[in-house]
Amino acid sequence: MNHRITLPLALLATLTLGGCAHFVHNLNPVNWFGDDNPPPPPAPLVALKPAIQVGMSWHTRLDGKSPNTFSPAGVLDAIFVADNKNQLLRLNPDNGNTVWRTALGMSDTAAVGASPDSEYTGSLKGELKAWNRDGKLRWSSQLSSTVVGVPKESDGVVVVRTENGDIYGLDDSNGKQKWHYQHTLPPLTLHASPSVTIYRSGVFAGYAGGKLVALTLDTGTLGWEADVSVPRGASEIERVNDVTSTPVVDDEEACAVSYQGKLSCFSVRSGALMWSKEMSSTAGLAMDSDNVYVSDVEGNIYAYEKEHGVNRWKQPALHLRQLTAPRLIGGYLAVGDYQGYVHFLSLSDGHFVARIATDGSPIVVQPMEYRNNLLVQTSKGGVFLIKMP
Repeated sequence: MNHRITLPLALLATLTLGGCAHFVHNLNPVNWFGDDNPPPPPAPLVALKPAIQVGMSWHTRLDGKSPNTFSPAGVLDAIFVADNKNQLLRLNPDNGNTVWRTALGMSDTAAVGASPDSEYTGSLKGELKAWNRDGKLRWSSQLSSTVVGVPKESDGVVVVRTENGDIYGLDDSNGKQKWHYQHTLPPLTLHASPSVTIYRSGVFAGYAGGKLVALTLDTGTLGWEADVSVPRGASEIERVNDVTSTPVVDDEEACAVSYQGKLSCFSVRSGALMWSKEMSSTAGLAMDSDNVYVSDVEGNIYAYEKEHGVNRWKQPALHLRQLTAPRLIGGYLAVGDYQGYVHFLSLSDGHFVARIATDGSPIVVQPMEYRNNLLVQTSKGGVFLIKMP
């Protein structure tokens, strides 16, 4: 039996009895657990003299608005997107024109995943479907609950998450289950659609309750589990400190950030903590060979030195503009905001070097890199390819 309860400040929780998790939904994380006063307005755009030239290669409009979890997938000579009409589309990357569209036959919930040979879509009812490059169904696999995040493929294994905390490894040739990892969720969690990160032979996933796990790609065996942050506070709401974004991983470190918790980096081999900083983020982070970059819930962007966590710079001028996770692109850092702007920052000190507008609607999901350019999908269903210098 399902019950819906109303919490202060328009915070909406869905409570499911019988041992399942409660999910907290809200569009403005800054005001989730605040007082009854309305939040301050987002910062206006600062005047900007562009230091680099970015331009719009093309844009196209999908049918209807895009759910907030949707983002495009680019691979080889094709871009794949889903719309709220339950259609999968292949776009021509040169001009954005539709090459084909196919009905998914389900209510899609996850962002499109893509490999050189297939595209993957997930549904509310827990179906994961694989499609070939011509839009024909290859296989369908039934999972335990709603598919969330972006399905990922590596070495013939498709890795996908479900809303109840399960992670599956499926055989890409036929969709049959190779392994199934189960993780218990705390009583109250933020509603989110985090993806896994596959790096070499490992699968890395953040969880509600501030956990980060590392699994083996071929068997799903748990390699290590670490605390990104530890819940604090007297009530369940105060103790929410979920990892709602995708971890970043390289040969040395695996890093993740939690809501009202911490940004933490661990040894990728052992899971030993290397460093951590107080942080609250629902958007996520990026990492290069020098720094870890993160967008926090207040609209600040930080750069921390990767090895020891020393703060290198902070950019506060996008306060409360509901930023996406940052994306490293062409030697710069790109973030989207609630008005559909994409901001480009210098990696050295965080100053703005360019800005470009899309269609005025929120960009919620981290922009994607495609052929050294930037691919963005907005809440109005706009898909934009931004040309980098």
